[in-house]
Amino acid sequence: MKQNGAQEDSDIPEKNEIENSKMIKYPHKKKPAITTGINGLFLILSILWIGLFPANATETKLVPQPKQTLTGAEQRKLDYFFYEGLLLKNAEKYDAAFEVFKHCMDIDSTASAILFELSAFYLQLNQPEKSVSLLKEAVHYSPDNFTFKLALASISLNIGMYGEAAEEYEELVAKYPGKVELNYYLAEALTQQGEIGKAIETFDELENAIGMSEPLSMQKFRLYMTLEEPAKAFAELEKLANKYPSNAQYPLLIGNLYLERKDPDRALEYFQKAHVIDADNPYYTVAMADYYESVGNPEAAEEQVRSALVNDELDVQVKVGILARYIQQLQQSRNGTEGANTLFQTLLEQHPEDVDLKLMYGSLLSLQGNKEEARFQFQLATEMAPDHEQAWQQLLNLAMQDQQYDEAVRICKKCLELFPETSEYYFYLGVAYTQQEKYQEALETYQSGLNAIPKDNSILISDFYGQIGDTYFQMKEEEKAFEAYEQALKYNERNVVILNNYSYYLSLAKKDLDKAERMSAQVIKIEPNNSTYLDTYAWIYFVRGKYLMAKTYIEKAIENDRTNSPELKDHYGDILYMTGDKEKALEQWIKAKELGKESKTLDRKIEEKTYFEESEDEE
Repeated sequence: MKQNGAQEDSDIPEKNEIENSKMIKYPHKKKPAITTGINGLFLILSILWIGLFPANATETKLVPQPKQTLTGAEQRKLDYFFYEGLLLKNAEKYDAAFEVFKHCMDIDSTASAILFELSAFYLQLNQPEKSVSLLKEAVHYSPDNFTFKLALASISLNIGMYGEAAEEYEELVAKYPGKVELNYYLAEALTQQGEIGKAIETFDELENAIGMSEPLSMQKFRLYMTLEEPAKAFAELEKLANKYPSNAQYPLLIGNLYLERKDPDRALEYFQKAHVIDADNPYYTVAMADYYESVGNPEAAEEQVRSALVNDELDVQVKVGILARYIQQLQQSRNGTEGANTLFQTLLEQHPEDVDLKLMYGSLLSLQGNKEEARFQFQLATEMAPDHEQAWQQLLNLAMQDQQYDEAVRICKKCLELFPETSEYYFYLGVAYTQQEKYQEALETYQSGLNAIPKDNSILISDFYGQIGDTYFQMKEEEKAFEAYEQALKYNERNVVILNNYSYYLSLAKKDLDKAERMSAQVIKIEPNNSTYLDTYAWIYFVRGKYLMAKTYIEKAIENDRTNSPELKDHYGDILYMTGDKEKALEQWIKAKELGKESKTLDRKIEEKTYFEESEDEE
């Protein structure tokens, strides 16, 4: 590909040839910040590729075509469109850039730079196999291009093609020995492939190049533990401690790891080493508290933490960190955190103006079920620091949990004044209005929220349209509800909540049952063990008269139910009745009644021992 060169006017396409190209619309969860060079590639890896796609993706076989030979005019035309695509991409006109790069492929399907650019777009289109295929071609036509090979290795690693990723990284390591960071990714690919021994050797090579460090030693520690070689594992950390004998954190680290392995005696040995190195290290106190907890002496553990909290030499942030670690240990060992309350009160007496401390204490109280005291702490925080958004969010969470919708409305309105750019408060305000049966206010709130949401936040837009659909259904305006659900799915076709609600309401309305079944099946594929979604799938089969299939899925729903839902029991009774098991059906209806379902139709089913369809007023 030429980077520069004169262009004759006759070879340059008319501007409207680009503008009139067919432009597609495709969803962008993130903007594809596509760059070249090592720094750009690592940016892509960290932002775009990690975690976007499932592991063990199917490998695409590459059958490359011979390299095309272009005439001078063709080359100039290709250069023009390629740079036009780059300009569009840099201007964030991604749809247009995508089409222009595809047009470049019509001119030369073997141009590596274009293959590379398109591969990133196909990642955004959730087509990793296509992206890998394009990168393979780019590498085939430009085998000495470091950027292309690194991209291929990185995406192969992140979509689970570990063997191929390892091969690519091995070639890169051999060819670019000065780029020592490649060893880290090679070791990761080898680890995922199960080649633990080779991974350790690779980490050794990296350590020889950059020196000993805690992250590398910890990686090797974990790998040796995977190989069930604890002596070698701890030897790695011993080397680290010996290299830095004046640093108390390493014996503390080793002691904590021994404590995790239920070896408190060895742990105590290393904690004491740390204390000799640095008698004032605050995390020695935490370590000893953990030790005392592990040997069944909670009083001594609490005394250790208390001694740290009253230490005037420690600042409040260190004390909060110590207390947080102690609470975590309490949760893991004794399944109770009440012992930390007096410690919090000690800290609050010392630092009455510390807002974050109040939030932390409030969160602990909420976890303990003491919601009133938690609410008091959060309210104090909002009064002391009105612009502290987390404090308001904690208050809102409690209000929604306790169904205090008047309070939720007050909080949301205040938050919209304080944080007008946070569109989520429109969402919760709309939910609160809906629960109060103030449906028109809810709809107006959701519409205001839609106007405030950034246009590229398709996930949140979808959720708003879903709430609009639910609200219209509560208002018994089915068609408007279904229109809103359609809008929601345009923005996020995998929104399981929308797919579930839409399919269930279609079944209640006995409309488009084929579509309802397809949507519900899609939900079950995404979340196969969700009792609510399984209940919807069962109910659609029931409405369609497929009672045996309905029975299969309602029983799976009940098996996965953790809430003892009366609705599931009621549905199970209906399905059992239709399969001929009338005695068990009555048992399930009675259970639904006992669990709190109030319904005239349910009462009638129990009284007459016969199935009756739910009346429209009770749906």
